Amino acid sequence: MYTKTNYGMMPRTMTNLMDDLFFNGLGKGYEMASVPVNIKETKDSYELHAVAPGLKKEDFRINVDKNNLTISFDHKEEKKETDGEDKWLRSEYKTRSFKRTFTMNEKVDTTKITARYTDGVLVVTLAKKEITEPTAQEIAVN
Repeated sequence: MYTKTNYGMMPRTMTNLMDDLFFNGLGKGYEMASVPVNIKETKDSYELHAVAPGLKKEDFRINVDKNNLTISFDHKEEKKETDGEDKWLRSEYKTRSFKRTFTMNEKVDTTKITARYTDGVLVVTLAKKEITEPTAQEIAVN
């Protein structure tokens, strides 16, 4: 299969697919990228694992608005200074801003949400509410 690129028609390879995805798809006119997220349920909580390597924990913004949880990172472009005769010939390290919003159900205790960032993975823990089972009872008619 052939695809049209900036260099003309080229065979579709994995490199072309990656370029299309990261540079031609989200990069043109749409600055917000996405991060992959895994969601795990434990006995006491839900955990969102977001893969976002190379960032600092201070870079993340996590907000709760009603039943929506939003995780975001706003990338500020840095100018690379060159000193002496050294200069960058090519720079492929790209960091894009991202924003993900999740709708939480009524089982989440929004007052007990925690987050930690370790080894390039942001883990947001959503504690479950204590839910009491309704008991069976008979209602007397007066």
